[in-house]
Amino acid sequence: MTGKERALLRAQANSMQPLFQVGKGGISDALIKQTDDALTARELIKLKVLLETSPEKPKEIARKLAEATNSECVGVIGGSMIFYRFNPELHKDEKKKVGKR
Repeated sequence: MTGKERALLRAQANSMQPLFQVGKGGISDALIKQTDDALTARELIKLKVLLETSPEKPKEIARKLAEATNSECVGVIGGSMIFYRFNPELHKDEKKKVGKR
């Protein structure tokens, strides 16, 4: 992913509300499953780390979640993490529209 692509995705995520929070429990199987499902449905998501209670730093949590969900961490800013995973199912209609022109 290029720097420009990352910047575009970060800009899109700027107005998004975090879907989940990572707290004192850290990364659990349930959090990985929820994150994976959200990435499938939306491609771009934002998560929040509760800095006071989290057992790990946000960058470490982001690295582990990205690896577990086969996604890319677009950025970590403070306690916010942004993830992206392309889903071809969400782009099927776009290809059909382009072909009809």
